[in-house]
Amino acid sequence: MYDVAVVGCGIVGAAAAYELSRYRCKVLVLEAKNDVANVTTKANSAILHAGYDPLPGTLMAELNVRGVALARELCKKLNVEREEIGSLVLAFGEEDDRHLEMLYRQGLANGVPELELLTADEARALEPNISEAVTGALYAPSAAIVSPWEYALALAETAVVNGCDLHLSAPVTGIDRLENGYRLHTPKGDFEARYIVNAAGLYCDKVHEMVGGHGFTVRGVRGEYYIMDKSQGGLVDHVIFQCPNQKGKGVLVAPTVHGNLIVGPSADPVAEVEDVANTAIGLEEVRTAAARSVPSINYRESIRNFSGVRCYTEREDFIIEESQQAPGFINLAGIRSPGLSAAPAIAERAVELLRGCGLATEAKERFTDTRTRTVFRHLSAKEKAALIRENPLYGRVICRCETVTEGEIVEALHRPIVPTSIDAIKRRCNAGMGRCQGGFCGPRVHEIIARELGVPKEQVLMDEEGSWLLCGQTKTGKGGDLQ
Repeated sequence: MYDVAVVGCGIVGAAAAYELSRYRCKVLVLEAKNDVANVTTKANSAILHAGYDPLPGTLMAELNVRGVALARELCKKLNVEREEIGSLVLAFGEEDDRHLEMLYRQGLANGVPELELLTADEARALEPNISEAVTGALYAPSAAIVSPWEYALALAETAVVNGCDLHLSAPVTGIDRLENGYRLHTPKGDFEARYIVNAAGLYCDKVHEMVGGHGFTVRGVRGEYYIMDKSQGGLVDHVIFQCPNQKGKGVLVAPTVHGNLIVGPSADPVAEVEDVANTAIGLEEVRTAAARSVPSINYRESIRNFSGVRCYTEREDFIIEESQQAPGFINLAGIRSPGLSAAPAIAERAVELLRGCGLATEAKERFTDTRTRTVFRHLSAKEKAALIRENPLYGRVICRCETVTEGEIVEALHRPIVPTSIDAIKRRCNAGMGRCQGGFCGPRVHEIIARELGVPKEQVLMDEEGSWLLCGQTKTGKGGDLQ
């Protein structure tokens, strides 16, 4: 029997697994998808928020500020791309100016460091391409940008290195109560655990209901985005927000850690929590709103649109608590923005709750809290030459747009959490993230995956289960059946 089963391996589940892996307890992680970070974590604004937006006294406020402070050290130790570029919330008139003053006071109450109210001229001195209509701004130097899927992967991978058992493609289909814990049913078999951490994201209410739980219901809100080519990446140097409204933090414009520009999101309720369609109406809403902040964005340089769904419940705050209906069942539910920012602090709180339930948390004598990986494009010319002499695969560029080498792809395929799809490689190495969006490198990545994993090319997926790229005819049956 496991001590703790973590259900879900997005950023929150990965952070919980990482934190639990510090202790001498047996930890299981069950993820429904065939890769970690493959739902909301891979489809968001990639921002570590400073923490002025949540109301003082809420879990969001406390854990946001604590989480971004933890992320600074975590990303450094685990080799995750993160840049502390700061953010500006723009005002467009007297009403917005008053709102900025309120956000400033909230930020001070929440412990956000170095907040500053700027005049319009001071804001434009920092960001010359913002609108002439701007009347002022709130400056938060501690805001950062990050690679969200790399962040979650690094946490999950380090948890596995430290002894956690991770099962992918293992959705929890039912949970039975036992005298001393729970039995979780999955297509990969049944697993028993004394305690459960529910980090199932958009399905957290459904997992809670499996143990007779109730008290919250998930509703999805879809946000649509533009990713712009690197030609637009230098248009702004900070994360540019507008004053929040009833739909959330509003449409932002920001650089990405990979040198692109991200614009979005919209905010539209959806009936299905995995409805990530892009729509003409939603994308027009994003363009119209973004033009108010940064009028000069050239949408002819768009290289990708995507959508993500945020997890809302009836409560205005995170739900981080032991279930009232199921002892030892910890809900980490309703985790929307600033969930990415707060994740490591949410994990700390989860461990505190588990201790209160009786989990023994004796620290391990040996805990691996560092992680290395090769990012060829970040190396100096001397370092590149030395690496190629050692392994010629690093001299073969597979993705020209992002300068990703065969050596990096092969390295990713032999790490603790094995990627089995082309998009899983993209999330790990950035191959396919560039201007051509995998049009050039995709077939070669496909070949490398098949070769390194020793599987037929027909079994290599584009992304999730069922997303095959190749099919053929079997040698059996009349006329053959398409596979």
